[in-house]
Amino acid sequence: MRITRIAAAAAAITLALGLAACGKEGTPAPPSTGGSSGAAAPASDTCSSSGTTFTPATGVAITGSPTFDRIKAAGKVVIGVKFDQPNLGYKDAAGKRCGFDIEIAQLIASKLGIDPAKIEYKEIASANRETAIKGGEVDYYVGTYSITDKRKADVSFAGPYFIAAQDLLVRKDDTSITGSDSLKGKTVCSATGSTPIQRVRDQKLTDKIVEFKTYSECVSQLLDKKVDAVTTDDAILKGFAAQAPSQLKVVGKPFLDPTTGKAYPEKYGIGLGHDDKALRDFVNASLEAAFKDGTWQKVYDGTLGKSGSAGSPPALEKY
Repeated sequence: MRITRIAAAAAAITLALGLAACGKEGTPAPPSTGGSSGAAAPASDTCSSSGTTFTPATGVAITGSPTFDRIKAAGKVVIGVKFDQPNLGYKDAAGKRCGFDIEIAQLIASKLGIDPAKIEYKEIASANRETAIKGGEVDYYVGTYSITDKRKADVSFAGPYFIAAQDLLVRKDDTSITGSDSLKGKTVCSATGSTPIQRVRDQKLTDKIVEFKTYSECVSQLLDKKVDAVTTDDAILKGFAAQAPSQLKVVGKPFLDPTTGKAYPEKYGIGLGHDDKALRDFVNASLEAAFKDGTWQKVYDGTLGKSGSAGSPPALEKY
């Protein structure tokens, strides 16, 4: 299946890929280079998993968790997810769901004693995540959901289970782009209104900027050689690279804050009810166990790791 087809599907539903962590949706700015020529090489959009088996735990009890009580009474768990992020949270044409975030969601469900087959997935727009969690529309949310102090005023987070950083996606044979300091004269694409593209502007890294509603449109332009690079969280970029590893690669050199000299971190957490500390502690313990026993690594290697970029479990931030 062509990535251009993926782009068209994503555009049709008007949802911005990856803006959960990075910014807001907006109207795409037309590129100076013109539309897609349709010359992009084919890449599969068929779901594939890491092959990890999640066996439901038995005898699970979480005292003081109203969310767990609701899950137990229903005999199922309702999880908020993304559906248009390849190898993160994705739903293919056959209706199958896959990706790193989806498998993390399944891991937690199994620890709660719920068979992954009994998960009810809800596709929640980025702007509605806090409302969905607070209103009990979902039991928890897994989908490139960055932990921030502002969001902690409304919900709580377990994790992080992954730490992303702003990076660049380029064509596999491009050796001219080695990091943010090599973007002068290059055309860079990102989602309209996103933090990553604003950072490119603020740091005056290039004056050739293209914006679209979705990251998949940027990727289509990259494959068609209409732009030179796509920028956003490296987790999202790895998902696209994993779809077309012979055509695309993540540069692997995160953008640095010129003040601190450190990467801008996007700490992906599992969104939970604000006051459900009992469940938060349980989910953190489940993640910690997965970090130690190799489950997290197997899930990563079989999803985002297909991009060719290595990954390792982050340190949990318990509170």
